[in-house]
Amino acid sequence: MTRDLPELADGNFYYQALGGGRFRSTIHAQGAWNEHEQHMAPASGLMADSLERHHPREDMRMARLSYEILGLIPGGEFHIETSTLRPGRTIELLQAELIANGRVAIRATAWRLVTSDTSAVAAVEDSTIATPDECKPYDGASVWPGGYIRSLEMRVAEGHRPGAGTVWLRTAHPLTDAADTGDLARLMGMVDTANGIAARVPPGKDSYAFPNLDLQIHMYRRPQGEWLGLENAVSFGTDGIGLTSTVLHDISGPFGRAEQILTLRKT
Repeated sequence: MTRDLPELADGNFYYQALGGGRFRSTIHAQGAWNEHEQHMAPASGLMADSLERHHPREDMRMARLSYEILGLIPGGEFHIETSTLRPGRTIELLQAELIANGRVAIRATAWRLVTSDTSAVAAVEDSTIATPDECKPYDGASVWPGGYIRSLEMRVAEGHRPGAGTVWLRTAHPLTDAADTGDLARLMGMVDTANGIAARVPPGKDSYAFPNLDLQIHMYRRPQGEWLGLENAVSFGTDGIGLTSTVLHDISGPFGRAEQILTLRKT
């Protein structure tokens, strides 16, 4: 029995904005595991944008984004609801829910912190990586199917291997047809790709599926620009659970980390 494909929007963007927090995905948001679902990456970028727009304050920024994937993310039409879970003068906790076909597919929370000048003590332990210009073109679509992967330009650094590697990503497609999202949402819309850039085993039949159930992002600096660097390591445990750990970079250097817990399933 085949599953009917969802109605998708047309255009050189990931989502068509329908108004009132409603959106329709395009082929560029298509997932890698199933053709009728969305990829988590652009969906998480769109949710980050919704959180940024929720009662914004110039003296605060998001420092942590936590996404829980509550099931398959259907392609087609959906809406996003945002709210404040914990208001505060210096710390706020926000929530966004992506709702499709009558259920919550992704729930995201974000800690938003007041900013101050700490340049006198600023220091970073994460190392820099080779720039995109120092890396070679990488065809992610030769490993993974789906419209989202085809939408990316990718560069791979020396030493890339199954289980660990460094890849730069960027996309020519804006998140929505309004093309009015900022750098943070654009870059957050590619972070989830980390789980596939250095897969320990090739995806497909007679192998293992290893979808992530969450995406946790911590940022000690606000990222900028169009390139996202993923410095990646993948661990598989002995009892069907794995972990993808990633240092996040923009052109200026490292800015944070991401973690994804995996469920390992024999195909």
